[in-house]
Amino acid sequence: MDTHLTDRINQLQARLREVELLVADPDLHRDQKRAIEIMREHSRLAAISSSWGRLQQISREIQENELLIQEEKDQELRSMAEEELSTLQEQARSAERELKVLLVPPDPLDEKNTILEIRAGTGGDEASLFASDLYRMYARYAENRGWKIEVLETNATEVGGFKEIIFSVTGAQVYSHLKYESGVHRVQRIPTTESGGRIHTSAVTVAVLPEAEETDIQIRQEELKIDVFRSSGPGGQSVNTTDSAVRITHLPTGMVVICQDEKSQLKNKAKAMRVLKARLFEQEEAKRQNEMAQNRRNQIGSGDRSERIRTYNFPQNRLSDHRINLTLYKLDHILEGDLSEVIESLQLHTMEEELSS
Repeated sequence: MDTHLTDRINQLQARLREVELLVADPDLHRDQKRAIEIMREHSRLAAISSSWGRLQQISREIQENELLIQEEKDQELRSMAEEELSTLQEQARSAERELKVLLVPPDPLDEKNTILEIRAGTGGDEASLFASDLYRMYARYAENRGWKIEVLETNATEVGGFKEIIFSVTGAQVYSHLKYESGVHRVQRIPTTESGGRIHTSAVTVAVLPEAEETDIQIRQEELKIDVFRSSGPGGQSVNTTDSAVRITHLPTGMVVICQDEKSQLKNKAKAMRVLKARLFEQEEAKRQNEMAQNRRNQIGSGDRSERIRTYNFPQNRLSDHRINLTLYKLDHILEGDLSEVIESLQLHTMEEELSS
C-alpha cells in the first residue's frame, strides 16, 4: 500500500473513533435521519478498519515466512514456508483489492433501480437486430444476479429486432453495475442477408437512468400535457381499438415519453411517468456531475451516450471496451449474459482512479 492510501486509512480510523462516541450517545437517536446516517457511516468505517487489520496481519505473516526462508537450514521446512508464503501473497492481493473497494466513497445512486433505453442507430435492420441482442444480454445478466426485468415500452421491427426498447431493472446494487453501459455499442458482423460475406458495422445506443423515487423528482400536474391515442404496431396495424396509448409531454423541458405496450391506458400512463421521472432525474444528475467535472476528469462515471464505448466483433469472437483498453475473446459467452468480467474491470478502473485523485 502506498503512503497516500495509508494516510487516508489513518484519517478514516480517527473518524471511526469519533463516530463510535456519537453512536454511544443516547441523544443521537432523537434525530432518526441523522442516526441512520451515522450508523451507515459507522458500518462502512468499521468494515474498512477490519479489512485493514486483516491486511496488516497477513503482511506480518509474510514477513515472518520470508525471514524463515532466509534463515532456515532444513530444506523441508523451507519448502513448507515457501508454499505458505505463496498462499499468503495471494491472500494479501485479495485483501488489498477488498480494502480498495471499501475505501471508495459510495455513490448515493448505486442502490437505485435502473431504467435502460436501447435504441438502434446506424445500420438499419442489422442495428435493430443487435438492439435485440443487447436486450437479451442484459436480461440474462439480470437473471443471473437475481434481478427483475420489466419491459416498459417497445418499438419492434418486422425483422424481429427493436428500433427501441425501454425496460426497468430492479434488485440489489443494480445501478452500481449497469451505470457503465451508457454509450454507443458498435457491432461488426456479417448479416444473414449478406450473400457476399462482407462484414457490416452497425451501432446501438444505450442510456442507463437511475430510477427516480417519489422524493427525488417533484412534477406538478400543470407541467404535464397528456394525450391519448390508439396503439399501433409494426407496419401500422392496430394493436387495439381503444385509446390506450399515452403520450406525456413535460412542458418546462419539452421532454416527450410515449407508452403503448399495455392495453390499459392507466398502465401505459404509469409506465410513461416512470420513464419521464427517470429522464428528468438523470438530467439533474448530469448538471451536478458537470459541476464536479474538474475533480472527476479521469473517472468513467456513468458514461456519455454519444461516446463509442465498446465494439462487438463477431468474426473474431471479440469484445473491446475502448475506455479501459479491455479485450476479451469470448463474445459468445458475454452475449449470453456473462458480463461479470467486463463490469468488474470497469468498476476496478474507476476505484483506482478515485483512490489516486
